Amino acid sequence: MTDSLVIIPTFNEIENIEAIIRVVFGLKKNFHVLIVDDNSPDGTAAKVRELQEVFADRLFLEVRKEKAGLGTAYIHGFRWAIAKKYDYIFEMDADFSHTPADLIRLYQACVDGADMSVGSRYIKGVNVVNWPLHRVLLSYGASFYVKIITGMRVHDPTAGFVCYKRNVLETIDLSSVHFVGYAFQIEMKFRAHLKKFKIKEVPIIFTDRVLGKSKMNSSIVREAVFGVLKMKWMSLFSKNNFK
Repeated sequence: MTDSLVIIPTFNEIENIEAIIRVVFGLKKNFHVLIVDDNSPDGTAAKVRELQEVFADRLFLEVRKEKAGLGTAYIHGFRWAIAKKYDYIFEMDADFSHTPADLIRLYQACVDGADMSVGSRYIKGVNVVNWPLHRVLLSYGASFYVKIITGMRVHDPTAGFVCYKRNVLETIDLSSVHFVGYAFQIEMKFRAHLKKFKIKEVPIIFTDRVLGKSKMNSSIVREAVFGVLKMKWMSLFSKNNFK
C-alpha cells in the first residue's frame, strides 16, 4: 500500500499511456495510478487493462461512458481516492508535459507543510518548452489576469500538475464545482485559497506534448476568461456556491 495516488485523465492517449505508467512506477517513491478514461475509441482503456496484469494492485482504471470534461474526470478520481483513503492525491497529464519525477517534489512540498502543491511554470520566470510564442503569452497573460481578479498569489493558477492533501478535497464541496475545462484548475485553487489552505508552488519545466493531439480549444479558453469573473462574483455575493 502507498499513501499517494496519481490521477491521470485520458481521451485518446494510446501513444503515451503505457510509457507514462511505466515511468511513474519506476520512480523511487511508490505511487498508485488511477486512469480515468472517457471511453477512448483508440484503445487507451484496453491498453491499461493489459498493463493491470503487470502492475496488479497498483494500477486502477475507471471508464466513463463518454467524453465529459477534464474537471468531471478529476472529480470522479477525487471521490474514488477519498473513498480509498489516500493521503496525497495528484493530478497529472498523460502526455509527458509534466515530468513524472517531479511528483516526488510535489509530494515533499505537502509533507513539509503545504496543503496543496502546484507544479508551476511561472514561479521562476517562464519555464515552457516547445510552445509557440502566442500560446506562452496567452497562458502567462491568463495567469496574471486570474491573480488580479481573484486576489490569489499563485503565479500559475491554470496549472494542471497538482498534489492535494486528502483533507483539502474532503473540505471542498466537489458537487458544487462549476467548471469542467481549463477553468476547473483555477476554480480548485480558488476554493482552496478561500478556505485558507496553504498553497505552495514548486518550479517545474513544462514540455508540450510530442505524441497525440492537444485537447485545448477556443471554448476552453472562453470558459477560463469568463469563468474567473463568475467565480469572483459568486464568492462575493453567493457564498453558498463556494462552501
